[in-house]
Amino acid sequence: MALMPVADALAAILKGAEPKPEEMIALDLAYHRTLARDVVALRTQPPEAMSAMDGYALRAADAAAVDAKLKVIGEVAAGRPFARAIGPREAARIFTGGVVPEGADAVVIQEDTVAEGSTITIKEAAIAGRHIRPAGIDFRKGDVLLEAGNRLTDRDLSLAASMNYPELPVRRRPKVALLATGDELVMPGTVPGPGQIVYSNGYALRALMRAEGAEVVDLGVAADTMEATIAGIRRAGEMATDILVTTGGASVGDHDLVKKALEAEQVSIAFWQIAMRPGKPMMHGRLGSMRVIGVPGNPVSSYVCTLLFVVPLIRALSGRKMTHHNRETALLGRDVGTNDLREDYLRATLEERADGETIATPVSRQDSSLLAFLSRAQALVIRPPFAPAAKAGAPCEILRLPE
Repeated sequence: MALMPVADALAAILKGAEPKPEEMIALDLAYHRTLARDVVALRTQPPEAMSAMDGYALRAADAAAVDAKLKVIGEVAAGRPFARAIGPREAARIFTGGVVPEGADAVVIQEDTVAEGSTITIKEAAIAGRHIRPAGIDFRKGDVLLEAGNRLTDRDLSLAASMNYPELPVRRRPKVALLATGDELVMPGTVPGPGQIVYSNGYALRALMRAEGAEVVDLGVAADTMEATIAGIRRAGEMATDILVTTGGASVGDHDLVKKALEAEQVSIAFWQIAMRPGKPMMHGRLGSMRVIGVPGNPVSSYVCTLLFVVPLIRALSGRKMTHHNRETALLGRDVGTNDLREDYLRATLEERADGETIATPVSRQDSSLLAFLSRAQALVIRPPFAPAAKAGAPCEILRLPE
């Protein structure tokens, strides 16, 4: 079977990926959820002209000259508007957030006045409109301020509250089940026996997928038997899983049973093996509405494949506007050799130079089993198939890793 190009593999995975249905959720629980619909302001903010400072509300014409004297006729506090209009040579004591009384068109801050009883003396000339926040300066009723497909930030929650929303329409979280395979895997904290290794892949993958907004279910580690692997696949289906991610067992060895088990469960395999490094033995298929992505067992391969393929799928099912990763241009920090038919994703560290250039230096060892180098990496340098050798300082394309 010919190796599928990376772009074609991603297109196959995303084909027909429709956003999950809408649900209403309390504002306090909406952080990092994806909006299902545009959200329009239910009110104007501020609803009336308000003072931006503590001082005196007055008519600018009456306070245009230094040493002008005005009579203080009352006080305006936030939430307690003044009952009457400001007349000629009158002022009202006003506090930040107070509604500017009718007739007033300026606020003179208290530091620029001298108060004596019920009279103030102006020490800096007033300017019409100064220190006043006009009605609607922030937003007006009916304005679209939050758009469908955007992931809600902490600032968005404050904005939604100011727009008078106690809850928001968001997309349901995609449910992802993670099934690891391998007799050799033991849990962290145990003492590995001969030939055994500590299971590590799931911790990174679950964190990565949760950070993208997925509901992640850990199906544990299945033994290298058809029965155990099929049981894990069936459990995923019974849980109404949107995406089943398997790790390990995707290669061509006698003990690599994931592809056989998936086929035995009538999973339609769209592709198996892609033209990339690391991550060649990756597969994708469908079982009804459940999408299956089988990533390799090597730690770096499993992480890179999940980042490149599972993350965009989670974003698509979440209804996000932007599903693909942003790529950037940098300069190579070391020489790299010619590439073969596979697209390379080289772990690299980054340096931001004073001149604004980003230097991406591939780590010295790119073996797909080396987690220490992956942990230190900040980006992947992307090398197209059949790319010629490149010297340090040559431009390159990078994909930053999540922080």
